[in-house]
Amino acid sequence: MKTQLDFIQDHEAQRPNDLWLTQPMGGGQVKTYTFGTALDEARRVATYLQSLSLPPGSRIAIFSKNTAWWLMADLAIWLAGHVSVPIYPTLTAASIKQILEHSGASLVFVGKLDGFPAMEPGLPSNVIRVALPLAPAVPNATKWDELVGKHAPLQGRVARPADDLATILYTSGSTGEPKGVMHSFKTMASGFAFCDLAKMTPSDRLLSYLPLSHVAERAVLETTNFKVGYQVFFAEGLETFLQDLARARPTLFGTVPRLWLKFQAGIFTKMPELKLNRLLKIPIVNRLVKKKILKGLGLDQVRWCVTGSAPTPPELLRWYGQLGLKIGEVYGMTENWAISHVAEPGGDNAGTVGRAQVGVTCRIADTGEILVKSPGTMLGYYKNPELTAQTIDAEGFLHTGDRGQLDASGKLTITGRVKELFKTSKGKYVAPAPIESQLLSRGELEQACVSGANLAQPFALVVLAEHLRKKSLGGEDKVEMTRLLQLHLTQLNAKLDPHEQLEKLIVMREEWTVDNGLLTPTLKLKRSAIEARYAPQVNEWFSLKENIVWVN
Repeated sequence: MKTQLDFIQDHEAQRPNDLWLTQPMGGGQVKTYTFGTALDEARRVATYLQSLSLPPGSRIAIFSKNTAWWLMADLAIWLAGHVSVPIYPTLTAASIKQILEHSGASLVFVGKLDGFPAMEPGLPSNVIRVALPLAPAVPNATKWDELVGKHAPLQGRVARPADDLATILYTSGSTGEPKGVMHSFKTMASGFAFCDLAKMTPSDRLLSYLPLSHVAERAVLETTNFKVGYQVFFAEGLETFLQDLARARPTLFGTVPRLWLKFQAGIFTKMPELKLNRLLKIPIVNRLVKKKILKGLGLDQVRWCVTGSAPTPPELLRWYGQLGLKIGEVYGMTENWAISHVAEPGGDNAGTVGRAQVGVTCRIADTGEILVKSPGTMLGYYKNPELTAQTIDAEGFLHTGDRGQLDASGKLTITGRVKELFKTSKGKYVAPAPIESQLLSRGELEQACVSGANLAQPFALVVLAEHLRKKSLGGEDKVEMTRLLQLHLTQLNAKLDPHEQLEKLIVMREEWTVDNGLLTPTLKLKRSAIEARYAPQVNEWFSLKENIVWVN
């Protein structure tokens, strides 16, 4: 079978002068690479890697935000006969060290990063360092450009067996210590399925900004791009994100629910929700409004759009649908290369993650756990055969750890994580994820975490949307917001079973982020960390009469 490495070398040979990568360099300047120029640099660095005489299949880490050189480094590693080990660009020194030592990495490519001085102690002294362009000052590192200038390009076409180990992805750690997920070129090639789903062509454009160290960006972008050869633009940073989108004018776009909520909040900042709803009901005017909003977001050229990584409120999907942006939903895991289920854009899939992808079999265990057999199923966990045997059963089904239901048409609904269930003092189990999804149907709320183990009733910690956090929200504004949240709580509780009904909403201004340790690098809740942070205040909150409690 042809792998992604085979396809990218086809583009190098057949389309050497076609534009491939567009990299921001700061100050509005960009650097572009064709297939020929990019593969030339990758081949030169591959020659350097081979000169080190490392054993075939040595692990080589990539520690960087997304840049053009991230992809080139991955190619250089593969061309040289080795295995790439991505590292999230937001991890602490302790986590970086744990991954490098566990993987046995011989070398690390260090690229564009924020706060590197605090991370640098995590790089063991015995690991060779190569600094990519845009990297901070990296002690004892050889620069990428020096290697490119010093070495001749690796000659000839490189073929790697499909069953070769290609990469080890360390999971984001939402459920404990990161685990090394092993994927071959063959299991990674299962991501070609997205090429067919989105009908990708070389004329498509995509903005790369979700971490390339995460399976979503590797499967939906890197793997498909190497096969199809469309143009990739990179984002410079959060401050320039809208400009980056406007530069790319992507035809394919995907992001996580958190960012869809942020986009919505930004729209409401410029145009209040009630006014927008009125304008959308006026013929002719609504078309102009929709076009203006989507163009302002840089999404007016998008023809295939998805969300994933965490539950997305169906109401949010419907809201974007009113603007003419049909968003599908992708469900998958690092352990199956995200090849599991897709609710395609524009379909009648609200509340579900759609049907199994081609070649995927899904069933629900007696415990309610979702079991998936996929062509993208991992080879196993690196250095952990016991955990591998617990996760992949004798029939080849991956035990996902997610709970769900299949309807008569085969559509899958996620109802939470098996381990996220908690029991109230009444002995009733509560699944927090579906309740959180309903809480976030209101644009005023950006984050939610339902808790309440061993309490009579659950409660929810909620974080206001960014535009509201920036306001003082005193006096009448706070009274009105309290009224809206009380109404939302009442309406939500009316839909829930008695044991699920929320006793209180605890409203806070502190945003949960990767930096404060309350989100994983893929923006999922770190429930145990959130609950531990606020545990000392729970009794005080429950002693208050109010259902809506404000925390300064």
